[in-house]
Amino acid sequence: MPIIRPFAAVRPKKEYASKVAELPYDVMTSDEARETAKNNPYSFLHVDKAEIDLPEGSHIYSGEVYEKACENLCRLCGTGVFKQDAEPYFYIYRQIMGGRSQTGLAACVSVDDYIDGKIKKHEFTRADKEKDRIRHVDACDANTGPIFLCYRGKSAINAILNKYVNTEPEYDFTRADGVAHTVWFVNGKSDISLLREEFSNAGAFYIADGHHRAASAAKVALKRRAENPGYDGTEEFNFFLAVLFSKDDLAIMDYNRVIRDYNGLKEDEFYAKAALNFDIAETEDEKPFKPQKKHEFGMFAFDKWHKLTAKNGTFDASDPVKSLDVSILQENLIAPVFGITDPRRDNRIDFVGGIRGLEELERRCKTDMKAAFSLYPVSLDELMAIADAGEVMPPKSTWFEPKLLSGLFIHKLS
Repeated sequence: MPIIRPFAAVRPKKEYASKVAELPYDVMTSDEARETAKNNPYSFLHVDKAEIDLPEGSHIYSGEVYEKACENLCRLCGTGVFKQDAEPYFYIYRQIMGGRSQTGLAACVSVDDYIDGKIKKHEFTRADKEKDRIRHVDACDANTGPIFLCYRGKSAINAILNKYVNTEPEYDFTRADGVAHTVWFVNGKSDISLLREEFSNAGAFYIADGHHRAASAAKVALKRRAENPGYDGTEEFNFFLAVLFSKDDLAIMDYNRVIRDYNGLKEDEFYAKAALNFDIAETEDEKPFKPQKKHEFGMFAFDKWHKLTAKNGTFDASDPVKSLDVSILQENLIAPVFGITDPRRDNRIDFVGGIRGLEELERRCKTDMKAAFSLYPVSLDELMAIADAGEVMPPKSTWFEPKLLSGLFIHKLS
């Protein structure tokens, strides 16, 4: 079973934590990051999206970006904003959003467990995005953003975590988006040992979010091993940073679709084709339609909301991937009607996380898109079943909130 290991985090001093911590690099554009960080020299975006400190228009994958990331990380450490803990610890990280709480353990996990499939994936990765994070991790000599992992919960783990969350936290702040973030140390040697033992018996770990970061961390480790043929497996580069949550704490949000045009179809032609595989009904009011169960969809088309229900026999209910609503919609409508067969690369389709609300779908259709689809969220059990089967989900199937902040914990590789 996969292992966890404590680490001596490089992290912000208490008074700087709320100023440093930022959303992950991959949930905002360079322009959004530049605007967010422009009056904040402590923002971790200066490390994770260092192109914001280069002239506008600089290529985001240029060598100067990675050099600047390293320079900015060194600046934060050298000026006393960051410090490194003297000993390896675990760190409890709790987030509260909209009254829902999730509590995880920040730790290092094994690259070999990832390579051997004990840390399970449910998505494909893209080579260009992997290469970007490989260069970033290598230049900074650190994992700067944690991978979001989940596991099947255990009461013994919860008991240890609860023991610490009733003590004085190291960090405790609420961001402008209303999400509260709290961090505690796990510094008792017996508790560290017990957590390692309990997690070793908790079964597989599953990547919830951060597939590119995980793949890149593994490839940096392989690169460092090639550069250090005498390595013995205990070196820090053999491990990468993660926060592990019980699946019982987590919720997946809907991940919706917007489409640029009707593939040349007139209104009556479009509805006729869509009705081959779906029962279509106009909604009773003009409000966005939010699906209430699996195999039910909302569709905004020709300025009206509709309820779609997948017809029996249009999908294989016994197949864990083909029975996903994202698969049903793709195979029975988006591909055959809109002509979008590769949603990973076709620029006629875009994806909108549920955190933005269904009104965002309608707004997009009144600006740069024509049609939109709202979906019922994938469940954690579905995600795990697909990963256990060695399968992958269609692209953009899951959206987790709240996002893990970057900058609260950094794992140095040497």
